[in-house]
Amino acid sequence: MIRIGNAALAKSGEVSVPVTKLIKDVAKTLEKSGYLSEVKQEKGVLVVKLAIKRKEPVIMRVKLISRPGLRIYMRADEIGKKRGPSKFLITTPKGIMMSDAAIKNHLGGEVIAEIL
Repeated sequence: MIRIGNAALAKSGEVSVPVTKLIKDVAKTLEKSGYLSEVKQEKGVLVVKLAIKRKEPVIMRVKLISRPGLRIYMRADEIGKKRGPSKFLITTPKGIMMSDAAIKNHLGGEVIAEIL
């Protein structure tokens, strides 16, 4: 997530990240939400292209919420109270999803990151 956020701040079009199941699921979720334009896997590396709108990356900033030493969990009704321009990336029992999908499915879970 930090690499994607740094690429957005540097206005770089693409970034390579090591492949893990979590990173792959996060990338697919961000692609489905329109934050990434393309995700492809090459020899143990995931190549991610940022979505561009008006010559600017769609992702402005990424803020990590949960850490190994401090896990942050939210219920579905708590996610709905955190309105604003940002969205949360949440791990739920049904998989990784954005905050609007978690609210729609009445699911809570661990908050991975906030995307502005």
